[in-house]
Amino acid sequence: MWIRKCNKYNLASKGKCENSSYTQKKPQKNRKHWKSNSILCYFKLLPLIDLDFSVSFSLLDLPPVNEYDMYIRNYGKMNTKQAYVQCNEDNLDRDIQTEEVETLEKWTQHPGESALVSGAQLPKIDSLRLANFLRSAGQVIAVLLEEDQAAAQPRWKQRSQQTNLSISDSCFQLNTNQPFLHDRKISCLYVSQVQRQALLSVHGLPEKAGVAILNRKSIICVWNIWQPSSPQKVLICDSQVLCCCFSPSKTTLVFAGTVDGSLLVWDLREDTRMHPHVTFSETDWTFRVPTFSTGWYKCTLITHFVDSETIPLQILLTLFLSSLIPGGKVKLVHSSTMELNNSLFPKDVCLRMPQTLRVKFLPSDPNHFIVGTNVGLVGHGTRHDLKVLPKLFRPQENRMRSISINAIDFFPFGKSLFLVGCSDGSIRLHQMTSEYPLMQWNDSTNGQPVIALQWALTRPAVFFVLDASSNIYIWDLLENDLFPVAKQTIPSENVITMALLGEPEKTNGLLGIVLANNCGEIDIHYIKKKWALPQPEESEKLNLILLRSC
Repeated sequence: MWIRKCNKYNLASKGKCENSSYTQKKPQKNRKHWKSNSILCYFKLLPLIDLDFSVSFSLLDLPPVNEYDMYIRNYGKMNTKQAYVQCNEDNLDRDIQTEEVETLEKWTQHPGESALVSGAQLPKIDSLRLANFLRSAGQVIAVLLEEDQAAAQPRWKQRSQQTNLSISDSCFQLNTNQPFLHDRKISCLYVSQVQRQALLSVHGLPEKAGVAILNRKSIICVWNIWQPSSPQKVLICDSQVLCCCFSPSKTTLVFAGTVDGSLLVWDLREDTRMHPHVTFSETDWTFRVPTFSTGWYKCTLITHFVDSETIPLQILLTLFLSSLIPGGKVKLVHSSTMELNNSLFPKDVCLRMPQTLRVKFLPSDPNHFIVGTNVGLVGHGTRHDLKVLPKLFRPQENRMRSISINAIDFFPFGKSLFLVGCSDGSIRLHQMTSEYPLMQWNDSTNGQPVIALQWALTRPAVFFVLDASSNIYIWDLLENDLFPVAKQTIPSENVITMALLGEPEKTNGLLGIVLANNCGEIDIHYIKKKWALPQPEESEKLNLILLRSC
């Protein structure tokens, strides 16, 4: 059939095609000619044949696998701005079938991972640096708010300027008028060496019974002197606290030694839900129990730890019981044991059975420590029981007497010097390389026992002394190396202890003295500039004075 049509086409167009009946009668010799005509016809018709692409259909339709892409595909193509109404919703030409809705695009997606988000990639954030900034900024804001509140509605009685001490320019008082601090005497003060505004105060057992949870418990208050209206943290323990301190490197750890010989540590970073709460005057207070307690020690070794002013963390005694609060993350590990009498004192001193009262570690080398006794001697030892010279620091009299070492303080400006305050009122200035003192003052307090003494944090040649009669003495060795340059008596109040605060890194001469009296009050006085501001070449002048005294 196709051949017949092809022959008709050739006959009409060129006149060379023959019909099929005629071709069938051709002899055998004409078959080749016919074949060649068919091939020619094929090549002429081939360009006239083409495929029709007007109709098409999809063999495979793969829908989006992302739910968000599916939603955008079905309900809109305008980023994340969507509108839907229930009228003519099958009309795919319009996203909104009713009146136009005003919209405002805001990018809230984080992090921006795909091309659909509008906004740049957020930069990486240093979380530690941000936390430190927020902590510092929060303290500044809290101080400003408290100052405004105190100016508008003072909640406790501020000390008036007329009652300031003659040695100070100004003063203020910490608000110890808290319900849980009533009838409690302050026994110890400690200022952090890392954050100079952080202060610890130890409040003894109450004289009268109060809240059941606080009966027969000692309290340690953590203060920020920039926010004197209330303590920042309140710590409690079952035993009487004799001494306390912050960690040397951070203010989030507080250590305390108790009368029963146990060592306590508080982690101030713990969640408040781990500790008991008590409400006083519509104010909720959290009373933090110790994170870790070493418990009970051997009775024969307790005497070497009791009454220590600075807790010897490295000289821990053998313990029977230790406890860690559930959820606590700080634990003290027993490292070594040392019998102080046998390792520090010769036989003639051991026969007197001296009692160790004060322990201080050398700031420049914590392996070395000195121990104050009740026979007027100061022992010198190391944590690893190495031989050191001198082993004893003696008074100028060179004989043992029943004199207690009540206070020891190291020189804070680099030299290996330390002050010693005694129960007979004598004060000694020692250096670590000499057995006898560089200077000794016997009659500066008229025989009154020295309770506390401390170097000024802003001046190398100045130190302060407190005696048992509530007298404060200021010594300036550049002005007078024989007698104190100032004396301040506080007759109306019995001052129990003192501590100094200041910023030696700064040259503003800001030096404060913290005084605690037997009424449970804490006063902070800022010393006058002539004893607080550093003098030109003060360290060199002090060195000359010490060389002349050798």
